[in-house]
Amino acid sequence: MEEITDAIDRAAPEHFTQALPKSAQAQMRALVKAAKGDKKAVADRLGVDPNTVRRYLKGERKHPRAALREALLRELKRVWQPGIRRQARKKAATRTGITVEVWAYFGYTAPVGTTDEPRLRHLTVHLPPEWADRLFAAQDEGASDQRMRDIMAEGFQEIYFQNGGSRAENLEVEFTGIQAIDVSY
Repeated sequence: MEEITDAIDRAAPEHFTQALPKSAQAQMRALVKAAKGDKKAVADRLGVDPNTVRRYLKGERKHPRAALREALLRELKRVWQPGIRRQARKKAATRTGITVEVWAYFGYTAPVGTTDEPRLRHLTVHLPPEWADRLFAAQDEGASDQRMRDIMAEGFQEIYFQNGGSRAENLEVEFTGIQAIDVSY
């Protein structure tokens, strides 16, 4: 499960300036356009036969099953308005940063006599632009979710747990067991 990548992708629609297409035919057309006409690639992403894609494009089918309807919306949100998405990501990576709200287990190295057992915490932390830039760059490179977790853990370590270097300088944070995560930028 790509939890962090999905959370970053879920944040993009708040920046869209146009509504997503309503009909299945228009949604399918937008996906095929984003895939540069590759109907097979769209079919693979949706988990359907390429003929199903063709039927929706021709208007022979109009009402997708629930699973296909959800897949259409999920994939369309990933490719809709790429220019707007790029602008929002650039702004976050250079000026505003990102805000991460997470329910997760955080473990850390600790001095003798204290526990280093991971504990479930609910944190909302604003990560500065350099951390947003690192996360976006890793996502664009196709980094694993573990790599994304490592980058986010470093950000939480520096910004939240070490308070920008003013405390707990030898602390190392581990970020595991995500229960829920939301990102906004």
